[in-house]
Amino acid sequence: MRKAPGSTTGRRGRRADPAWTPPAATGRRSAPPRLLIDLRPVRVSADFRRLTVGSLLSSLGAQMTTFAVALQVYTLTGSSAAVGGVGLAAGAASVVGGLAGGPIIDAVDRRRLVLTTNSCLAVISALFAVQAFAGLRNIWLLYGLVAVQFLVASVNGPARKTFAPRLLPRELIPAGAAISMLTMHLSLVAGPPLAGLLAAAGGLKFCYLVDVVSFAASLYATFRLPPMPPDGGRATVGLRAVGEGLRFIAHRKVVLGALLSDLSATVLAMPFALFPAINADRFGGDPKTLGLLTAAVAAGGILGTALSGPVSHVHRPGLAMQLCAVVWGAGLIGFGLVDGLAPTLGFLVLAGVADVLAVVFRTSVIQLAVPDHLRGRTSATEFVVGAGAPQLGNFRAGVLGSATSAGASAAIGGLSSLVGAGLIALLLPALRRYRPADEPVPSVPEPVPTVPEPVPTVPEADTVHTP
Repeated sequence: MRKAPGSTTGRRGRRADPAWTPPAATGRRSAPPRLLIDLRPVRVSADFRRLTVGSLLSSLGAQMTTFAVALQVYTLTGSSAAVGGVGLAAGAASVVGGLAGGPIIDAVDRRRLVLTTNSCLAVISALFAVQAFAGLRNIWLLYGLVAVQFLVASVNGPARKTFAPRLLPRELIPAGAAISMLTMHLSLVAGPPLAGLLAAAGGLKFCYLVDVVSFAASLYATFRLPPMPPDGGRATVGLRAVGEGLRFIAHRKVVLGALLSDLSATVLAMPFALFPAINADRFGGDPKTLGLLTAAVAAGGILGTALSGPVSHVHRPGLAMQLCAVVWGAGLIGFGLVDGLAPTLGFLVLAGVADVLAVVFRTSVIQLAVPDHLRGRTSATEFVVGAGAPQLGNFRAGVLGSATSAGASAAIGGLSSLVGAGLIALLLPALRRYRPADEPVPSVPEPVPTVPEPVPTVPEADTVHTP
């Protein structure tokens, strides 16, 4: 039987303090939601707290490698197209690895799988460092390492996403997703500048070394987890299992709607490819303002997660996701039509806030609406959508911007995403109607502590025998 959240036995045999109690159990009216980010997930679960710290550090390390690879390729070739080849290698590997890795995630102990994939990623980062220290000047070696890295990451990322529903109460899944998004955006903002400083001080090889070291916290956090076998039967690895996952998504309309909403927002409206042209048209091509455009979206992501306190109190996350899609589209319409630095940055910040909250609600819907034995394949499909759709969206934006203008392309993209959101709301009403509270709580096996609970010894003379 599943224990009440916050009352599980600790790994050392001690009963943890009930850090979280459902409002219904207290007999008191629940407090109004706080505006600032809800940190209860990291207080309730030590495992989730360790995973969060490990993810932040490894994400910072990953940004070091991303920066170093792009700069090394450009230094070797002097070609922006060659740098774009890095993205092509990463995207293709992510799609292949995500589709093939889903059944693997649902077939094995996910803790062991993540330990294996994390170890492989650390070895790949070490190989990046070796080629830098050796002075190898082979662009195809870099492409190959990037492809293998993202092939492994496309299994590692979805597998890690299956942990939160096993570690947190259902009511805290949205808050846990918000914390995960905050760590990602912090790494996106802090990682490249730190990599630049490190590269200037010691060279690109030290960026790769920092990435290798950054895996230590993530490996330790995963090692401390209890076993995480799939609940409800293990999948068989093969095309049949891939088809089973895709059929589930097609028939589970709320999950299908969540994924299509993300596709609509990114494929139809992703604006990043337009930033250089808009910077040239409006601000004379100043590199400093170009950096501000990218930073504005990331700043919106941090602001959105920092003010995500109420997400755990949202009873219809699908509807909230659709409302975020509307704000995203409206923000990009404004970005495309306005002039001047302040309004341009303001609309990008607004779009960034809407984007990160949409991802939080999408993650909540998928983690709450999918049974555990299918979470690997569903998370892998979500990973593929997240890896491929933005690239298609940027390609669309660039082509349309060349045919019209950068501002018009951004505005048309925002308007198109609004139309897409409206069609999804009309054709898939299950998404906006979805209420996790109306569904039965899935049965999840209680994690088994790795350290046996000690058996107290009682002196024989004081033993009380009861019938």
